[in-house]
Amino acid sequence: MSSEMRLKKLRGSGGYVMANVTDDQQRKANLGGPDLFLAPIGRLEADKITKYSCNTCEKEYEGSPKIEFENSKEEVAENLFLAERGQYICATCGSTIAEYREFEKGDEGSDIGKAKPAEGYENVAQPEQQMQTQQGQIQMEPGQHTHPMQDQVEPQVLQEQAQLAQTPKPAPKPAKLTPISGMAVFDGSGVKVGTAGEVCVDQDQKAVLSVTGAAGELVAVEWSRVKKIGEIILLGEPGAGSAGKCPGCGFSNKPDSKFCEQCGNQI
Repeated sequence: MSSEMRLKKLRGSGGYVMANVTDDQQRKANLGGPDLFLAPIGRLEADKITKYSCNTCEKEYEGSPKIEFENSKEEVAENLFLAERGQYICATCGSTIAEYREFEKGDEGSDIGKAKPAEGYENVAQPEQQMQTQQGQIQMEPGQHTHPMQDQVEPQVLQEQAQLAQTPKPAPKPAKLTPISGMAVFDGSGVKVGTAGEVCVDQDQKAVLSVTGAAGELVAVEWSRVKKIGEIILLGEPGAGSAGKCPGCGFSNKPDSKFCEQCGNQI
């Protein structure tokens, strides 16, 4: 494998950087379009970045932006951990150039399991009305039998059967609901899409998740793309041919958008 460094333009949600990267890093940055993206690579060394551009400042600066990161071992799903989260930040205005998340498996030989419920989000739904049902009671009048063989049954057995029939069934356990409003939403490449809002229904009567992007724009993500919900929401790949869906990062743009609002890639 070649270790030769090449100077490449790597896009982020708030600008881009020019950095020397290896062939392996280029492959990670290539999401299928003509552009390369910074988020899938993760954290680069500052001395590998020659300059950067900030969309907020609308200027290009020499050198590297500030790189802030924190290491963690947050378990977001069974056998899946959030190893590191970080940001590339403009040294002049403090705006975010790009964000990244690095995930790792606890056991590389095992698959990823169910998402871990977020702490503090487990609410027990209170049913409006709890119904207790009971089986029909055995009622006997002197000299009457409900079954031709009933006169051969011991009175004690009949009494026990009547008591069992009168015992109410246990009420069903209430369902556990996990609110997702306010959770961070990431695509499969670790790029933050935005913040989750409510689950709604679009004009085609399909369930969608409303997501507020970094610039405050409201986008609808098809519920079928929600892959896992834990401390964060992980999205799967978008459906082929979906209007406004970025073929690179999977961001849901407006149907008539020509360029992705998240990564700038041409749709």
